[in-house]
Amino acid sequence: EIDLKGLLTSWFDVGFLNLRQINWDSPASLLEKLITYEAVHAISGWDDLKNRLNADRRCFAFFHPRMPDEPLIFVQVALMDKMADSIQNVLDERTPLQHPYTAKAAIFYSISNAQKGLLGISFGSFLIKRVVDVLASEFEGIKTFATLSPIPGFRAWLDAKLEGSSPDSQAELLTPAERKRLTALAPDASEDHVIKAALALSDWQEVPAVSRALKAPLLRLCTRYIAEEKRDDGSALDRVAHFHLSNGARVERLNWLGDRSANGLAQSAGIMVNYLYKLDDIEANHESYKGEGRVSLSSSVRSLIRS
Repeated sequence: EIDLKGLLTSWFDVGFLNLRQINWDSPASLLEKLITYEAVHAISGWDDLKNRLNADRRCFAFFHPRMPDEPLIFVQVALMDKMADSIQNVLDERTPLQHPYTAKAAIFYSISNAQKGLLGISFGSFLIKRVVDVLASEFEGIKTFATLSPIPGFRAWLDAKLEGSSPDSQAELLTPAERKRLTALAPDASEDHVIKAALALSDWQEVPAVSRALKAPLLRLCTRYIAEEKRDDGSALDRVAHFHLSNGARVERLNWLGDRSANGLAQSAGIMVNYLYKLDDIEANHESYKGEGRVSLSSSVRSLIRS
């Protein structure tokens, strides 16, 4: 298996790959593959796909010369006025079309590996850097390059923390005021499970009192998960965080209820994160993370950990 991976890595070296933009005029067979291969935010149909390929959007993919009709990996980008905080707003088909040359921010909101047989062979970091170069040369007004990313492991980590912790250590997860508010909303729950009880309430994200009570503790805990929880090798526990931090990004902002879909609520309580690719800092951030495991955080994110 190791020998085969080495062979595939050499065959699919990034130096052999072609970067191509995919748009609405691309062959229908290729567009169908985008629908099939999209792994982050499911494409509901042709209208949804057309919206994602509109004039204020971009989609780029790597292709191998011997597989010209099969994308290896593709990224979807929204050209916007500012950094996005909600995936529902980004994907809303009713949002007015923005002239791309007035955009100030390029938001990478979905990166999907298309070939399962090539998992473990990294194309994503090269793809993002190439696309940043292309967009920076085409749109002089774009100064912000950032993602709107999921946090796929947060709820699983939080549930394990709640189940495996002693009551004393669980008490550290909440301030007394937060515990009091959540206990009032879920009076039947034991004192040690008020977070879980609140999240189990039907449509909790639509109930203002519950959403407000959960916001501060979950944002703090999610920030701790992204910034401090590590694997044995010192890399970030969250796989999406590890990917962007390895590429030199900074954790710029957490977005409360940035993904209200069933999947978003299940994997991260709806929280999404912006990773900022500040061109002058990418190399230093990459070296700091890879060498020391240090995570680059904005001041607003650092303040969440201390709150």
